Amino acid sequence: MSHTFKAVDTDLEVLAHAVAAMGDLAVAQVRAAVDVFNRHDLKAAAKVVRADDALDIQDAEIERNAVRFIALRQPMADDLRRPIAAMKIAMQLERCGDLAKNIGKRVGRMDTAGAQDQVEPIVDLGRLVGDRLAAVVGAFRQDDAQGAYTVWLKDTEIDERHDAVLQNIVSGMINHPGTVGDGTHLLFIAKNLERIGDHATNIAELVHYQITGQDLADRPKL
Repeated sequence: MSHTFKAVDTDLEVLAHAVAAMGDLAVAQVRAAVDVFNRHDLKAAAKVVRADDALDIQDAEIERNAVRFIALRQPMADDLRRPIAAMKIAMQLERCGDLAKNIGKRVGRMDTAGAQDQVEPIVDLGRLVGDRLAAVVGAFRQDDAQGAYTVWLKDTEIDERHDAVLQNIVSGMINHPGTVGDGTHLLFIAKNLERIGDHATNIAELVHYQITGQDLADRPKL
């Protein structure tokens, strides 16, 4: 029996390591997307787009291994929550990669680097989102339910930053009609960043549930 328990623990450790590694890659890709946007580096933007394939591969592998673990080990309670959470977290990370890829594509379509007063708030939003995603990956790696809860609570800050960024972009488009084309790309880039923040919040919920077995209630209204 102890041999079986050891095998289960080993399988779960391998799965957790794979999810954490995928999380690190997703964070790196989000930060790279923000960087290429900030520098308007078209060559690097194309690399961000191509790099998304690696996350797709990792997502598929984690799903296969989680399903195999459930089929072979028939886990109960805590041991069942972990492979299910691993699959769901990997799916959220894969979507973060898709959104980073979308940012790279938008950068490649922009005619100019954009006005600094519009670029800087988007970059600040992107850095905040990247930090939140990194924090929740860290919470997963450390089995830190409180860390995940903290990320979850702060979701409204990203929403508020995103709303301010949108107002700034729209004002620029109104005042300078010739920038509408690139302004549209800026709107989509900001929206992609806000959605990455949503995925970080979803991951925080999953990490907290994996550790505690408890669903998080609705966030308090600020």
